[in-house]
Amino acid sequence: MKEVKSGPNPLFLREEELRQGIEMLYFAYRDFTSEADAMLARHKFGRAHHRVIYFVGRHPRISVSDLLGILGITKQSLSRVLSQLVNDGFIMQHRGLRDGRQRLLELTEKGVEMERQLTEAQRRRFARAYREAGAEAVEGFRKVMLGMIDGAARERFLPAGGHRPPGRSSGDGR
Repeated sequence: MKEVKSGPNPLFLREEELRQGIEMLYFAYRDFTSEADAMLARHKFGRAHHRVIYFVGRHPRISVSDLLGILGITKQSLSRVLSQLVNDGFIMQHRGLRDGRQRLLELTEKGVEMERQLTEAQRRRFARAYREAGAEAVEGFRKVMLGMIDGAARERFLPAGGHRPPGRSSGDGR
């Protein structure tokens, strides 16, 4: 008699494993941000400042509206953080070439150095974890992270040509 196989055992979908994944994400985020938090505290900055510095560094001359879209925060929240970063000399603003009302953001030399220091600590942590896990695990991690990102932000990480993993459509909100 032929043995019937039901496919892979989805033990990883049990409640305890799901809760453990949530808990691991909390601890990983805590440790991932700890060194950066200490550096930011010396300037009386928080994680919002870090996110602004990081994304302005990744996208020089990014418009305020594009930055708002990436961060998913209100203009008021960004305005407070951005004002402090501009006043403290980490970010400079330029007028848009086509629209003078548009503000384009760029890191100053001081901002570039701050971004480098903040990112280096986190880059080292990622490099160590990736090395220890191996290429297959890194690809699995990327798939899990992609599966947790909603909407337009997800599109940033899809390969050119827009191939989507099965079961997900653009902007489906799930």
